[in-house]
Amino acid sequence: MQTLTIAVIAGDGVGQEVVPQAKRVLQKAAHKHNLAFAFQDFEWGAAHFFRWGEMMPSGALDLLQPCDAILLGAVGHPDIPDHTTLNGLLLPIRRAFDQYANVRPAYLYPGVRSPLAGREGGQIDMVIVRENTEGEYAQVGGFVYMAQPEEVAIQTSVFTRRGIERVVRYAFELAVKRGRKMRVTSITKSNAQGYGMALWDRTFHDVAIEFPGIQTESLLVDAAAMNFIRRPDSFDVVVASNLFGDILSDISAIIVGSMGLAASANLDPSRRFPSMFEPVHGSAPDIAGTGRVNPLAAILSASMMLEHLEQPAAAREVEQAVAAVLAEGKVRTPDLGGASSTQEVTDAVLDKMD
Repeated sequence: MQTLTIAVIAGDGVGQEVVPQAKRVLQKAAHKHNLAFAFQDFEWGAAHFFRWGEMMPSGALDLLQPCDAILLGAVGHPDIPDHTTLNGLLLPIRRAFDQYANVRPAYLYPGVRSPLAGREGGQIDMVIVRENTEGEYAQVGGFVYMAQPEEVAIQTSVFTRRGIERVVRYAFELAVKRGRKMRVTSITKSNAQGYGMALWDRTFHDVAIEFPGIQTESLLVDAAAMNFIRRPDSFDVVVASNLFGDILSDISAIIVGSMGLAASANLDPSRRFPSMFEPVHGSAPDIAGTGRVNPLAAILSASMMLEHLEQPAAAREVEQAVAAVLAEGKVRTPDLGGASSTQEVTDAVLDKMD
């Protein structure tokens, strides 16, 4: 029996509620597929910050590196600035472990209503591949005359050919693997950002030559936002910079029904380091503690983790159980128009796995 070591950071807010449910599903999958999970729980996040002044301890990365994967709930608290949260936990993990491909599927499940008129289950099926370690989130810059009337802030985006090329190539390889529309769409704003985004356009063109069987499309980000609404069924794999991928993936999550269904993976495709899997919805302090948060994004993130850990049968069973619960429509949380609790939804998924 194979034992996989999973670092677990439940984090803050609803992360404390959805991660235990994802672990229940993983335990069920392990039991059925001759696996075992050794969960290592780390109590990092807002509580750690309030006590120690940092989101995670100085030796945190050394504790995470030996693990096979990382399961993250959410981090964030109303009394902690968002940039402190992001730079105190998420970005250091992504960069240290070279998790350069952030993968966010957006699939309209049968039984789920899209806010877009006339869209039926299965008609929207795309994956956003977001460059995850550089670009607009590189944190290069600084302040001059800080907190004075003449204060100046300089924020520099960093684009490298290596960074662009590897995430674009990953997107093309994913389109081949998916074998659906066989289409990759690149998102930039190169008409206004004539250096970094122009480099992205040229690199995308160079990589595309290596994949003659894949259709390509290049869109400016404002046109892409419009077309996600107007013609979402035309997209297959979308590859974008750190900022544009972040924004567009939230749009894609909403048009397939709810942020409560939005799973994601922060991948090191080379597998040198552990990859990290997390729901996109964040800590959601407005509903934390109510027992009504949708656990399916965390459960689907766990399914993505199983796939990455080369357990495709277990991953497929979890995803199919989620799909069956959604198609049946009897048990669903308030974000999907129901009144079920977090645990009731997880119980329904577990029942479908019997």
